[in-house]
Amino acid sequence: MPTPNEQNLIDPKGLIREAFRIEGIDASQCRSIFLDWALSLPADQDSRDAIGALLERYAEQPQDHPMRAVLSEGLAELARPGRRGGWRSRAR
Repeated sequence: MPTPNEQNLIDPKGLIREAFRIEGIDASQCRSIFLDWALSLPADQDSRDAIGALLERYAEQPQDHPMRAVLSEGLAELARPGRRGGWRSRAR
């Protein structure tokens, strides 16, 4: 479990913590909170590590909580290799 200081580094505004506390929150609200959280991370913070730490931190939360699903989806998306854009991806 992260120390309070580490918790501040992975959830600087406490957005994820509060999402787990909101009764009746739905997946679309969790996605919005997740986006705000992601934009709040320090530039040098590894998103994959932060999401993994959050999933570990909130492991005791119900498995069907929508924020757990959103965090898991975010982690899966980061693991998937992205397509290169721009001139490098165009056929020659």
